[in-house]
Amino acid sequence: MSTLLALEGVRAGYGQTRALHGVSMSVGEGDIVALLGANGAGKTTTLRAVTGGVRWEGSIHFAGRSLSRMSTESVVRLGIAHVPEGRGIITQLTVDENLRLGAYLRRDRQGVRADYERVFDYFPILRERRELSAGALSGGEQQMLALARALLMRPRLLLLDEPSLGLAPLVVRSLFEIIRTINEKEGVAVLLVEQNARIALELSSHAYVLEVGRVAVEGPSAQLKEEESVRRSYLGY
Repeated sequence: MSTLLALEGVRAGYGQTRALHGVSMSVGEGDIVALLGANGAGKTTTLRAVTGGVRWEGSIHFAGRSLSRMSTESVVRLGIAHVPEGRGIITQLTVDENLRLGAYLRRDRQGVRADYERVFDYFPILRERRELSAGALSGGEQQMLALARALLMRPRLLLLDEPSLGLAPLVVRSLFEIIRTINEKEGVAVLLVEQNARIALELSSHAYVLEVGRVAVEGPSAQLKEEESVRRSYLGY
C-alpha cells in the first residue's frame, strides 16, 4: 500500500512550550490509523501540524508533496479534511448552511449535489434536520454533521479528533461503523485521534501511541490490543 501521509521528525509547540519532539508516522492510502495517548501527549498538535494550525519543523508530506509553509486552505485543497475536537460546527447556522460550507472550495455543482445525497444516505437524520439550527442538534447529531461537512470536501484523508467525546456508547458504536463504511466503500484514509483506545484499535489497522510528544509504541492494532504491557502502560484498559 502506497504512503499517503508521512511525518518525519516533526517538532511543534506553542510559544516556548514544545509539544512534539520528533514524531514520525505514516498513513497508507485507504488505511485507518489510530493515534492514541493520554491527555497532553501531543495527539491534537500532530493533527494541527498536518493542517498548518501550529508552527512545526521536520518533514510532512501528503501524496508525495511537502506541506511545508502551506496555508490551511492549500492543505484542504490537496484533499485533507479535519474534524476537530469539539466538532467545529457553526451553531448559529442551519444544518444545511453548515453542509454548504463543506463544499465551498468546490466548483462542480453536479458533483456537490450527488455528494449531498451521499452524506444523507450515511446520516439520514440530517436530511430531516436540514432547516434546523445546528445548535438545536444533539451531541451525536452535531458530530454527524461535522463528519458529513468534511465528506463534502471530497477528501482523500480524514483527520478525526476525538469523535466519541461526550457521546453515549450506542451513538459511538453507530458513528464508528459509519466511519468504517466510508473507509471501505470510498477508500478515504483516516487518521483517528481517540481516547477510547479499545474501539480505536478495533477500527484501525495500525496504531501509534504518543507519550509526552514522542512515539512510545507503534504496531498493528490487533497486536497492540493483545499486549497486556502496552494496554496497562499506555492504553488504560
